Amino acid sequence: MFLPKGGTLNIIAHLKQQNLGIWGFDALFIRMLGYPQSGWIDIGSTLLSRGDFFYKLTKAKAAVKQITLIPGETFYFFSQELAKELALSQKVLQETYNKHAHYADGVILADTYNIPMGISEENLILYLLDHSLKRHENLAKKILGEYDEVQWFKYITIASIIQKEAANLYEMPLISAVIHNRLKKKMPLQMDGSLNYGKYSHTTVTPQRIRNDTTLYNTYKYKGIPQNPVGSVSFDAIKAAISPANVDYLFFVKNAQGTHTFTRNYNEHLKNIK
Repeated sequence: MFLPKGGTLNIIAHLKQQNLGIWGFDALFIRMLGYPQSGWIDIGSTLLSRGDFFYKLTKAKAAVKQITLIPGETFYFFSQELAKELALSQKVLQETYNKHAHYADGVILADTYNIPMGISEENLILYLLDHSLKRHENLAKKILGEYDEVQWFKYITIASIIQKEAANLYEMPLISAVIHNRLKKKMPLQMDGSLNYGKYSHTTVTPQRIRNDTTLYNTYKYKGIPQNPVGSVSFDAIKAAISPANVDYLFFVKNAQGTHTFTRNYNEHLKNIK
């Protein structure tokens, strides 16, 4: 149920307009119980006695909706889900994110969020960013002993590629090792996952796409990691990015089991491709 801003009399007037059988003198009884909060509230039932209804008006908690940002998803698609579930503007959500976030993606951590109904686009983005940035800082201090935002988000960028590439949790440290080993040898990463950014999150990376994409996300054309994460990340991907497996793998290819086969040299890699 939605209650407008204002005093008890304003709320009574609003409820009368909803044909709920509420009268002006009911304000006295409501005031004895407390003060209704404005916004969306969860009264818990559609069939209540008059007294229970008034009690709920003053004691009910804000109505919330659970929305999950899955690991690997991009803000482009997450903002569409937020807009749909909360009746908000996807355009305003994206513009607000661009205004406040330091990185094009990956700042909001993969998690399930309880979002108050009726929240504005501005307040929603500020809440998600503030909540996630605090967790970023806490995780960095827990794992590394300090929080250097620039260095930390380099790890987040690596984690976001791991999130896209790994077939399971076991593979994450192995994918991380390939990334770190290639970076040390100044080899291009050449990973499809880096091209699954933004609106391309669910798009198959084709040879034509690799040729035509001129952004820094294209790790086939540019060495190093992209300037921004390519999507949301889980804690497991972050751990893998920071602590890669102690192996000297440089290549991997998807196998018939849907996982990956890792190799140390290019000739073995070509055999695995065949």
